[in-house]
Order: sequence, then C-alpha cells, then structure tokens
Amino acid sequence: KEGKKLEEKMLRRGTNEVTKAVDRGKAKLVVIAMDVEPEEVVMHLPPLCEEKGVPYTYVPSKLELGKASGIEVQAAAVAIIDAGEYSKMLDEIIKEVQKLKK
Repeated sequence: KEGKKLEEKMLRRGTNEVTKAVDRGKAKLVVIAMDVEPEEVVMHLPPLCEEKGVPYTYVPSKLELGKASGIEVQAAAVAIIDAGEYSKMLDEIIKEVQKLKK
C-alpha cells in the first residue's frame, strides 16, 4: 500500500490527469502511447507540452505503458511529476529525449 501511495505522488496516468499535470506545471516528462485510437484522444498533448516547455516522448504500446506505470490496464499517456531518488536518471532521459527532437 505504501508503494502505491508513493507511485501516486510520482506519476499521473491517463490523458486527463496528464493534461492537468502539464497545465499546472507539475509534469517533468510526458510519455504518450502511439497506438491510441482514436488518436484525437492524445493529439493535444504534444502542442500543450511544447507550449509549457515539458519534454515528451512516445512508446509503441498503451498496454505496455500501463504495465510500466504500475497498472494492469492500458494507459494512453503518463506524466512523471516526481522522480524521487531517480531524479538524476530522469534528467538523463530528458536530455536524450531533447536530443532526439533536434
């Protein structure tokens, strides 16, 4: 149960929660699944992230994104809001994501 509470502080899952985290300036990195249908569900996220200066990247599968974020169902998008002890690793990931955009 404690791990679940910690996860809730670190991540936001689902398009609505991710959108709120980006809007409120809390998201450090957004991960968007590429197999979301209809794609309109997540189409607003890249421009919103650009506007707010939040790095974002894509992964192939919403099912895998859900599993990786600790849930047993699909996740169209996930926002990392606090990397905790992994903040240095997150910084490295963000640097790599930004390199890919250039």
